[in-house]
Amino acid sequence: MKALVYEGPRRVAVKDVPDARIERPTDVLVRITTTNICGSDLHMYEGRTDMEQGRVLGHENLGEVVEVGAGVDQVQVGDMVVMPFNVACGFCENCEQGLTAFCLLSNPNPSMGGAAFGFADMGPYQGGQAELLRVPYGDFNCLKLPENARDVRKQRDYVMLADIFPTGWHATELACVQPGDNVVIYGGGPVGQMAALSCKIKSTAQTMVVDRHPDRLALAEQVGAIPINDAECDPVEKVMELTDGKGADRGCECIGYQAHDPQGREDPSLALNRLVSSVRFAGTIGVVGVYVPQDPGGPNDMAKQGKVGFDFGMFWFKGQTMGTGQCNVKNYNRRLLDLISAGKAKPSYIVSHELPLAEAPNAYEHFDKRDQGWTKVILHPDGAGANPSV
Repeated sequence: MKALVYEGPRRVAVKDVPDARIERPTDVLVRITTTNICGSDLHMYEGRTDMEQGRVLGHENLGEVVEVGAGVDQVQVGDMVVMPFNVACGFCENCEQGLTAFCLLSNPNPSMGGAAFGFADMGPYQGGQAELLRVPYGDFNCLKLPENARDVRKQRDYVMLADIFPTGWHATELACVQPGDNVVIYGGGPVGQMAALSCKIKSTAQTMVVDRHPDRLALAEQVGAIPINDAECDPVEKVMELTDGKGADRGCECIGYQAHDPQGREDPSLALNRLVSSVRFAGTIGVVGVYVPQDPGGPNDMAKQGKVGFDFGMFWFKGQTMGTGQCNVKNYNRRLLDLISAGKAKPSYIVSHELPLAEAPNAYEHFDKRDQGWTKVILHPDGAGANPSV
């Protein structure tokens, strides 16, 4: 099969690799029709992780079931399905509590909780930027889609259920966002956009999105958010101005450890500390941007050890609460699917490009550079629906 494989920092290539296949009775084999490039893929692409060469990338995946293992009961050949980026068993202690991002059985490394498709340190599973994908624990991990999911235009929305829509929603859940809240979101990339969309669905009073890329800020305005360009103003001061000096009720961190200031200097503590300053006394913060235990490419010795200079004194003094961690996609994807199906949510508004798999290396390069207009890229391994810009 054709698949996008990692060959080293900023080097990916579409190659022929052995076909994905059923390996265990509980497996499902999916022919991938739509798969996304995620901002998290860039951590591997940039060489900031220990991703092994030859690994297939891609954890936002949707397609048609073409084969099922003997132990699969619910999923059938011909079903259109979308998979969480989490690979989870469904029956360990954490999965039983809904903590599928921290499954205790899917990762063979006993020191790690949780697994994912095509992701460094998250188990041995190949990704879905390929023609075929093996899905372990298929009955649990495959979310069946409505019949209209065969329409590639609808797949633009449904594929967002694999990661970024649930992750954006998760940010607002960790931050305890309620109707009428004032919310500030740091990061206007795809996850930040989905957090803003989630705030719209939850009827917040104000949603403020901090970024410096004009195309991202314009997208945030489409869902009613107030854009704040941190290259043009102090975002903390702007948040205070918009909240009568009190600060936002809730804050969402959607950037992660590779945050940069407007001058291009990397500072993994930047967004976290700005959130502490932007959120009111006794407010809540949700952090879904990726942070890692070790980062050999970090800008300083602390960052290389996965540590940040966090303003804990002010965080404690203000009595704030913070929730963190990867999204437990299974907690949200079925309800968010219903919102899409009912026409209440259309997360595909962020899609800028739909391309065939062969153009993935070029797409990674543009997306990594944050080139103007490259906000979210969909790949179609079967070539259907490919359109350089949508």
